[in-house]
Amino acid sequence: MTQAEFKEANPSQFQGPLLALWWDGQGNWEQAHEVAQEVENPDGAWVHAYLHRKEGDLGNAGYWYRRAGRPPATGALELEWTYIVETLLESHS
Repeated sequence: MTQAEFKEANPSQFQGPLLALWWDGQGNWEQAHEVAQEVENPDGAWVHAYLHRKEGDLGNAGYWYRRAGRPPATGALELEWTYIVETLLESHS
């Protein structure tokens, strides 16, 4: 599935971290954050970190990157979103 296909997909196809990323891809940060808060695993923590980074709360993002076992991202948010989506789609296929 491509990034464009992911954004156009029916959200009922996704759950957890991918659903949070789908909502973020639709421009709904609040819904994405609500979904991410419910996911208690490293993938959920990774998405939660990204969302707080996007929000500009780098301290909170750092906490969630540590919980995810990932280094804090520093590049463009769009690239991070794409990388997380591609990684999670691959691992869930």
